[in-house]
Amino acid sequence: MAADKTTVLIVEDEPAIVELVTFSLRESGWNVSSVQSTQEAWEFIHERKPQLILLDWMLPDQSGLRLLARIRGDRHFADIPVIMLTAKSMEEDKLAGLNSGADDYITKPFSPRELLARSRALLRRKSPEHADTAMRAGPITLDPVSCTVSMGEAKIDIGHAEYKLLKFFLAHPERVFSRSQLLDKVWGDHVVIEERTVDVHVLRLRKALKEAEHLIKTVRSVGYMLSEKA
Repeated sequence: MAADKTTVLIVEDEPAIVELVTFSLRESGWNVSSVQSTQEAWEFIHERKPQLILLDWMLPDQSGLRLLARIRGDRHFADIPVIMLTAKSMEEDKLAGLNSGADDYITKPFSPRELLARSRALLRRKSPEHADTAMRAGPITLDPVSCTVSMGEAKIDIGHAEYKLLKFFLAHPERVFSRSQLLDKVWGDHVVIEERTVDVHVLRLRKALKEAEHLIKTVRSVGYMLSEKA
């Protein structure tokens, strides 16, 4: 099964900071890319939507706040978590960043360990399906770091699409999702897949879970959900 790592985009024009942050995040098992301008960032986001953006305030072409406003104004990207990285430390600057849609704000110089901790906390809060902590339901455990699924002590052989589907369900237990919502959240709205294809992957997921297949429930005329309730 292919890896399903968190993708982080660093938008920063200071090479030393890029190198330090990249090293720290890759050590934690995340995919990391970097660009030096808002234009490059916008192009990257369209080609490959990241799960987290670390955005510098001062960039060569325009302010990071301008890019942030553009991201928040686009329905395809508005939900991407963004942490501002900046040398501006005045309270009014922090408020300006947060009021513009930033999820968090870190002042330079900063500790890479603190950045990593706050990045993880943000993903747990806003995008639990992209967090790197183990997820559990009944006898099933999914480890995002090793990209494995286990039932008790035994690992389960599971396809990549079914892994992503299970990970999303585990991150949002007891919530019903329609087929179109699952296509958007799990595969992305840029992928052309028929809604009925979701049914096929749910069937494959249940087959992979064996005696734990009951965790994935069908809600008639609505969609699917993960529930430990009988």
